[in-house]
Amino acid sequence: MAKIIYGVSGEGSGHSSRAKLIASHLERQGHELKLVSYDRGYRNLHQQFDVLEILGLTIASVDNKVSKLKTLTENLANLPEGTRAFNKLRELFKSFQPDCVITDFEPCTAYLASHYDLPLISLDNQHRMRYMEYDCPASLRKDALLTETIIRAMVPKPWYSLITSFHTGPLKNEHCQVFPPLIRPAAYGLTPSEGEHILVYATSGFDSLLDTLAKFSRERFYVYGYNKDEVVGNLHFRPFSEDGFLQDLASCKAVMATAGFTLISEALHLKKPYLAFPMQGQFEQHLNSHMLDKQGLGKECLEPNIDSIAAFLYQLPDYQQTLEKYEGCDNQGMRDKLDQLLADDMALLKSFAR
Repeated sequence: MAKIIYGVSGEGSGHSSRAKLIASHLERQGHELKLVSYDRGYRNLHQQFDVLEILGLTIASVDNKVSKLKTLTENLANLPEGTRAFNKLRELFKSFQPDCVITDFEPCTAYLASHYDLPLISLDNQHRMRYMEYDCPASLRKDALLTETIIRAMVPKPWYSLITSFHTGPLKNEHCQVFPPLIRPAAYGLTPSEGEHILVYATSGFDSLLDTLAKFSRERFYVYGYNKDEVVGNLHFRPFSEDGFLQDLASCKAVMATAGFTLISEALHLKKPYLAFPMQGQFEQHLNSHMLDKQGLGKECLEPNIDSIAAFLYQLPDYQQTLEKYEGCDNQGMRDKLDQLLADDMALLKSFAR
């Protein structure tokens, strides 16, 4: 059995949800794990696993747009604390003596794996933008190249990449494999139904969306992301609750939300049409919404205006018909491949040494 350091990005909830699934499987297989994360990732993982808290990069947004100035100033303010956290991580590598490192888009563990010449597995959805060929609108090609450069900088030398994606394309090398999105067990076991409400998830401050939704008086919107419990007209604000959110997701007639990978994946698994509002300045969200639209599983919406939302609602039957053909996710394939890479003293993984 292997000793594994598992780095998990703390941005959003998707990385830590995936890590819960994979880390639980690895522990059941008898591997010894030390997890490393920050922010929401640390909060979601530390009660269940042995987790070292570090400091990671965060992205600040205003009204669903990345704020470069706010992002820069907030991260610069954390530099001294980040240096201390990195030194703790380096001590963990020295004392734990891992056999390999897994990173879910967490750069510090990836860089130390490279520094100590340890086998490195990347396990995320970001690497589809590095190792998979995909259709990209001409207007976003510069952003695509910049994003690939950033991914290379964040995870410099993975020996093998396990990639999750709800769309497919040719791979650029043999050091990677694509799997359907991993779905957390709480969502995987849900039985979908079609209620009368629409689930809305938005980062707090996306007020232009809420102002537009308020004009659709015949619709009922369950709004998550503002973490309050009140009703304002047709907007039913819901406090944070994983169980409540998943039940509302399973029983909604559609989803309107930012274009995060995890929520899109769970909505597709439950056959829910999706109106995606990509966060301006985040290429991955633009790719997610573009591919969703291209496959006829939902609609991309760059601005929350009345016409776009009305068109989406009118086309719900068409999206639902297409979704019936969408193959649900299966978590087992990723777990089997990971077991294969770690078997026999990681013989297969070491054959991909960079």
